[in-house]
Amino acid sequence: MKADRHAKIVIIGAGAIGCAIAYHLARQGERDVLVLEKAQITHGSTWHAAGLVGQLRGKRALTRLMQNSVAVFDRLAGESGMATDWKKVGSLRLAASDARWSEIRRSIQLAKSFGFEAHLVSPDEAKRMFPHIDPRGVVGAAWIPTDGYIDPYAVTMAFAASARKGGVRIEEGVTVTGIVTEGRRALGVVTDHGTISADIVVNAAGYWARRIGAMAGVPVAAGVVEHQYFVTEKGLDVPDNLTTLRDPDHNFYLKPDVGGSWAIGGWEEGTRALWNQSAPFDFARELFPADMDRLELFALPAAERLPVLNDIGIKTVINGPIPVSADGEPIMGLAPELDNFYLACGFTAGIAASGGAGEAMANWILHGDPGLDLWPFDARRFGAPHARASWLAARAVEAYAAYYKVHWPGEEHHAGRGLRRSPLHGALKDAGAVFGSRFGWERANWFATSDPAATDTPSFEGKPGWHSAVAAEVRAIREGVALIDQTSFSKFELSGPGAQAALNRIAAADISGAPGRAIYTQLLNGKGGIEADLTILHRGEEDFLIVTGSGFGVRDGNWIARQLPDGLRLRDVTNALAVLNICGPKAREVLARVSDADLTNAAFPFLSAREIVVGHAPALAVRVGYVGELGWELYIPVDYAAHVYEALKDAGAADGIRDAGYRAIESCRLEKGYLYWSADISPETTPQEAGLGFAVAMGKGDFTGRAALAAADRPRRRLVTLTVEGFAPFLSGETVLHGGKPVASLTSAGYGHHLGKTIGFAYLPAELAGEQGFTIEAFGTPYAATRGPRCLYDAKMERLKA
Repeated sequence: MKADRHAKIVIIGAGAIGCAIAYHLARQGERDVLVLEKAQITHGSTWHAAGLVGQLRGKRALTRLMQNSVAVFDRLAGESGMATDWKKVGSLRLAASDARWSEIRRSIQLAKSFGFEAHLVSPDEAKRMFPHIDPRGVVGAAWIPTDGYIDPYAVTMAFAASARKGGVRIEEGVTVTGIVTEGRRALGVVTDHGTISADIVVNAAGYWARRIGAMAGVPVAAGVVEHQYFVTEKGLDVPDNLTTLRDPDHNFYLKPDVGGSWAIGGWEEGTRALWNQSAPFDFARELFPADMDRLELFALPAAERLPVLNDIGIKTVINGPIPVSADGEPIMGLAPELDNFYLACGFTAGIAASGGAGEAMANWILHGDPGLDLWPFDARRFGAPHARASWLAARAVEAYAAYYKVHWPGEEHHAGRGLRRSPLHGALKDAGAVFGSRFGWERANWFATSDPAATDTPSFEGKPGWHSAVAAEVRAIREGVALIDQTSFSKFELSGPGAQAALNRIAAADISGAPGRAIYTQLLNGKGGIEADLTILHRGEEDFLIVTGSGFGVRDGNWIARQLPDGLRLRDVTNALAVLNICGPKAREVLARVSDADLTNAAFPFLSAREIVVGHAPALAVRVGYVGELGWELYIPVDYAAHVYEALKDAGAADGIRDAGYRAIESCRLEKGYLYWSADISPETTPQEAGLGFAVAMGKGDFTGRAALAAADRPRRRLVTLTVEGFAPFLSGETVLHGGKPVASLTSAGYGHHLGKTIGFAYLPAELAGEQGFTIEAFGTPYAATRGPRCLYDAKMERLKA
């Protein structure tokens, strides 16, 4: 690349996010930073944003990110010497339905486990805090005293001013027209003012991010839709300390505005997806005409809650484009396709997140780690299918409209469904499958044939509608025989000279040895944290199949590929192989009826992998599974999958063979003590903390993370299993108390249908890990909990190895 000049770090986009990243880079001493803005600072969605700041999210790390934003806002005016109009007046969130009240009470419970200040208040208290509301129908409310609102333009200018003081250059009126790449690196950017080489490129281009990503060959699942809010006429009696207000059941938010007016917006159905998800570069500080039909969808409900709106007019309607990702959450981190191209886009609440997101991105860029477990925001949760314009538009519109909807436990997306289907999809549908979706795959959650009276109805505080159907499927797994379609597993091939040695350096387990076995392992980072949790199938000399979760394929495949030596290439074979799990105490005799392979325990022990024939079809049979029962995972070329499924169903008919879904898997894995990456284990947890030391081969030689594990002190916390007799409404995140004090929160939770217990995992301080006397709070009710063994079911592995 022939460049006119060079910058170490080039940031594309000078909105709130881009300027916040520059601010934090400068704050950490990085001077050689260039921010390029095609128009002027804030001229994307920043300038017309409402500016509400809310912190409480569903997970500790995400709440911490928003808390970090507030900490930045608290100091930014003083640092920059510029007013930001930061008003820390708190926020009030109303519940006008029982379901919303359950959701809010759950969020406050989560806040308690985070150590974050949030309070439940009565309708009368809410009325005193916001006198203009009509409290009819209000069940209760949440009060968060450290929330507030900020001027989007002012805060972005303050970020920019502070960044410039630290040596950052910000150039306006410079449009990026191309990104030059070579291999796995971005060499620099081409602009209408010349070429700039760079060591690192950051895509913070707001609703242009998808176009910028495409220039670098990086698919970005950040869409763009219309969003409206209106500003009332002045003259309302609004005290300076009036709190912000959200009434999600009436689908509106409100913040005080200048001169005794209010800014009121909502997240209505039917917003307009824009520009085929490819925003034009010549669009800058512009707005669209008001859409009054859509405005009514939140304006009329707002007037019901705030009768004063019936007596005051609308001064201005703001209707502009905003970014919305395929799941409504931001997209952050290193792009999986390149080694030096970062994404910081898809921020629907970009103003509120800017301070914390800028800090996390600066840490990621300079230190390789955001400092938080940000998997729900991680760019690697998406793949190329999610960035296709038609699919992205449908999902972005759905995510937008869902912003204030009740988020039920186990809820599923409805837009963009049916994209990826197992070869068994039709057969499972005929068998009564109720499908969910993961990474575009249609997967059976449960089967209506398991209980015709069951419904696909979620619940916060009671048993969900599918409870009895899942119980029947678990019973088949534990007492008889079941089939589970797990084709959506992400699958990668690694073969060729040096493959075994390479995997042995990447994985924590010992990968050496003869072919014909399955190896359960973690992949660790340099700090000993768990970056991946997967299975490696050793098929032949220097021939391996790597299997991980449906939603983790981009992340895990990328983690492995970055560490491979030259000459080895990871191949994604997910779509080439179906996976059918036959499990249960009768699994061996059913499989034996359609295979001439020796399936005895002596010939085919636990963790073995063999090529066999099932019916008339080839399959790689692996003695492993995620339900903790005798069984085999069968890896079958897709064209043979239907035949194998039909042969097994016929062979097991006399034994009452049953189809089972992913909700049954979840119940069984909790009973067995099997962990789930992103919930129970993460880059912030080590194998020793999680009780996975058995899967780490410290004596095999060097591997990624070994030095950190060897140097580590005894773990300060340990993962334990806690149980409550019978059903309790645990959904994960509930607070664990000991001696009346919060000591942990549940990482996973659910009902163990076979054991008749509600089960939760939690990281307890090491000094408490062997104690009893715990209480778990859920929806304001304390439940006495017993600390049990890590594995509640078949702890000696007798059934699994039968």
